[in-house]
Amino acid sequence: MTSIVFMGTPQFSAVVLEGLIKDHYDILAVVTQPDRYTGRKHKLTASPVKQVALQNNLKVLQPEKITGSPELKEIINLAPDLIITAAFGQFLPTKLIQSAKIGAINVHGSLLPKYRGGAPVQYAIMQGEKKTGVTVMYMIKKMDAGDMLTQAELPITKSDDTGTIFEKMSLLGRDLLLQTIPQLIAGEIQAKPQNEAEVTFSPIITPEQEKLNLKQTAQELDWKIRALRPAPGAYFQNFKQKRTKLWQITPLEEQTSLEAGKVVDVNKHQLKIAAAKGTVYQVDVLQPAGKPKIQITDYLNGVGQGIKFGQQVIKDDK
Repeated sequence: MTSIVFMGTPQFSAVVLEGLIKDHYDILAVVTQPDRYTGRKHKLTASPVKQVALQNNLKVLQPEKITGSPELKEIINLAPDLIITAAFGQFLPTKLIQSAKIGAINVHGSLLPKYRGGAPVQYAIMQGEKKTGVTVMYMIKKMDAGDMLTQAELPITKSDDTGTIFEKMSLLGRDLLLQTIPQLIAGEIQAKPQNEAEVTFSPIITPEQEKLNLKQTAQELDWKIRALRPAPGAYFQNFKQKRTKLWQITPLEEQTSLEAGKVVDVNKHQLKIAAAKGTVYQVDVLQPAGKPKIQITDYLNGVGQGIKFGQQVIKDDK
């Protein structure tokens, strides 16, 4: 039986781990990030991967940093056939990568060499990509730069956001990995080097990137809003100098001569706003500062009653 040390943290990783368990691989240990305080109640919470591991009576290791930790030596001493990572969130030292008898492989959420880094799904949506996917690859010390073993594509629809893509991608990644492992063990896969000329990067989203601005077209705004949904969300500075999050908009076919950020049309059920290059979008769901999410009809019949045609309702956040 092939022995594995599995390393991962979020729900994406948990689905992959569940697949390995159901296929009866010998999981020697599960390595995940330490428990974190989450939510408004600041409750200490185990990662989704740890929860799956405990439910299946698997050994759990949680180093704050794997390099130089006691857990590093422990993993190396386990001498697994494979080390498998999926959104683990830490670099692995070379001596750990080399300790796997068959190899150390990673399940990465993009069609490499595009979107190396910690936020590949968000960047794929933000850039308006029509598809994304999963790559199973050998691990090396350089981030997401190892030779590729297998890939599978996943379309990005107009209604997808980061949440829905991660749900689909976790299943795709699980199935691709389970197909890849037997082929790898049997020596049936020829690893393919990445084309360095095609490399792009997707670093972790920063608070600065959560801002919407008046230079973005309606379509670009939609991409960014969906890329940052369900968290952390995208916001603009409204005419009262308060942050308002846009959770859902619809880019429209119509054009306008009004400046970006001004109201193109408003009634009890609809709010249309001008964006860059004469484009127009309809606001569907928003969240005023300090308030819960609200459908546009409820907003316009409540605190948004004073909004008028031509009014500058969105300003750049300086």
